[in-house]
Amino acid sequence: MAAPLVVAVAPGSPAARAGVAVGDEIVTLNGRAPRDVIEYRVLTDEADVDVALLRGGVEVEVAVRKRAGEPLGVEVQSALFDQVRTCDNHCEFCFIYQLPPGLRKSLYTKDDDYRLSFLYGNYTTLTRFTEADLERVVTERLSPLNVSIHATDPDVRARMLRNRRGATSLRWLRALLDHGIEVHGQVVVCPGVNDGDVLEDTLAGVLDRYPELATCCLVPLGVSRHSREATLRPHTPAEAAAVLDATERWQATFLEAVGRRVVFAADEYHLLADRPFPPAECYEGFPMHEDGIGMARAFEAELLGEADHGIGVQPGFFAWVDGAPAAGYRAPRAAACGPGPGGPGEPDGRSVAVALGPRRDAPVGILTGEYGARVIAPLLARLGRDDVRVVPVRNEFFGGNIAVTGLLVGEDLARTLAGEPEGHRYLLPDVCLSGGRFLDGTTPADLPRPVEVIPTDGISLRRALAGRALGSGG
Repeated sequence: MAAPLVVAVAPGSPAARAGVAVGDEIVTLNGRAPRDVIEYRVLTDEADVDVALLRGGVEVEVAVRKRAGEPLGVEVQSALFDQVRTCDNHCEFCFIYQLPPGLRKSLYTKDDDYRLSFLYGNYTTLTRFTEADLERVVTERLSPLNVSIHATDPDVRARMLRNRRGATSLRWLRALLDHGIEVHGQVVVCPGVNDGDVLEDTLAGVLDRYPELATCCLVPLGVSRHSREATLRPHTPAEAAAVLDATERWQATFLEAVGRRVVFAADEYHLLADRPFPPAECYEGFPMHEDGIGMARAFEAELLGEADHGIGVQPGFFAWVDGAPAAGYRAPRAAACGPGPGGPGEPDGRSVAVALGPRRDAPVGILTGEYGARVIAPLLARLGRDDVRVVPVRNEFFGGNIAVTGLLVGEDLARTLAGEPEGHRYLLPDVCLSGGRFLDGTTPADLPRPVEVIPTDGISLRRALAGRALGSGG
């Protein structure tokens, strides 16, 4: 088990006063070696923590004097200090299998670790879940968790996961719900596999066996040009419309049965079927914003000034791989500690807009994916901002039907920007960055035009368009 490496120490914090320094490795906390950042948080919440450090190969004892519950003031490099529990499924629709060759090795890691589900919102199939895991989740109240369902029919689920344990592993979902753990489910709908009658059976199974499920999100299959599965294909508009029709029917059924809609369709389905998004209230508080459910309506409320705080923010695809902070489980990174994951740091590590050259009153271009352009352009028209251009970026790196902003890479952005005018302000949402890098390993500094990296929410865009600092008031 690797000792967690200290990558930042907040000035004036208990750890700083005790002499903990960047580069130290934490061996034990009050005599215990933490397995992960969850256990680390529990141990450091205690008053007066005795820390055993490894510094330059020499073990050093440090007594940190603090109040119970007071943050230690340390950010560590990774979320898991023991090994990541990897996935032993072989789902044909897994996006890891659809990555191009030559990316950094960490991106090809398939995890099925409930801890990453709790920390980052990753999905677990529960095929490697154990009694010991259940005991820890229940004892430490590691909630909410996200579970990949895909189908409630045991045979269909086992075939989709290409793992015989897929037929039985949803018993752990029942156990989690029995112990009061909040669980959000996901169904990746694959045309000809688990749509149509199978999807109807799955939603009936959720109502019958897992009615306490917080949400069941239906998301479309993403197919990159690197997929080697001959049977995989994107939805047709008619198939997308059929999923939306099923969603509406089952929402009515769940509302009558349990008082909640439970079933939600990803925004992509509305774009694919060319249908309007449901009203904001239909998303019941946007609990699965991070899964692409209700993002468009949330962004609309933020950009138009109908929300005074960001409803939800994605840290970026593969965020856990690159060590992006897990909310609530890392020390605040002060500006003096260095840049945050997407650029120069605010205290919470979020990226902030930085003008790299063009004047603030220069014409503005908003860089976004093809789906994002279809959402943003009508909103700018409602604001009367004909002085702002939407610059859609086609994703040729992944190809296929990949059109979300979070999977944009430097190569495609560079190609697009090379054909855009110089001297303009180009706004880039930070959702396509992780650790300051795009998925292809490039950085904003590699682009042919200066860009301003801004947080991926409507409020931040509104402030950037108004020429105000992102840290200012609403």
